[in-house]
Amino acid sequence: MIRVLLADDEAMVRAGVRAILSADPAVEVVAEAADGHEAVDLALRHRPDVVLLDVRMPRLDGLRAAEELARHGFGVAMLTTFNDDGYLEQALDGGARGFLLKSGDPRELIAGVHALAAGGAYLAPKVAARMITRFRGTRTGAARARVEELTARERDVLALLGEGLSNAQIARRLDLVEGTVKGHVSAILTRLGVQNRVQAAIVAHEAGLPPHT
Repeated sequence: MIRVLLADDEAMVRAGVRAILSADPAVEVVAEAADGHEAVDLALRHRPDVVLLDVRMPRLDGLRAAEELARHGFGVAMLTTFNDDGYLEQALDGGARGFLLKSGDPRELIAGVHALAAGGAYLAPKVAARMITRFRGTRTGAARARVEELTARERDVLALLGEGLSNAQIARRLDLVEGTVKGHVSAILTRLGVQNRVQAAIVAHEAGLPPHT
């Protein structure tokens, strides 16, 4: 089972999200929180695989809660009505690995939960499209120069990161052991100067890395 903690200050929203997730027999909502402080406390108590956080919540907002939860190693995704680049950047800088829209297709929510639980990352398609459009052009040349500093194998791994694959999935695709992939991912993050897998995936898209076949 994929254990999920859901944090939103609106009980009706939590009920709706819980109903969507309950349609997947592999997903279980183990706790609900109404604010960021409660989300952190419940996460430490229940140790969920994935934490879904609203951006705007009382006491401690979702962005600051995401930073705290990411420091504890939780897979965090923002679930919000706000398709705002500022929120997205803050969330990714804070360690979130997903950004989902409440107005999106319910299947995106389930796909995002599975991706994070597998160690990957997930951006709602509308968010990903906006990010690619925004950074394409002015940042393409810079991204390509950064990617050229990687080894051929690291570029292969980065291309698969760009597809949102977990370490285990990348290992299978490249016929490597998972520990080797983990080492490559660590080296890629360091050499690209990024903080997490989502940011590395954005660089892959900016650089126009083709899908690995």
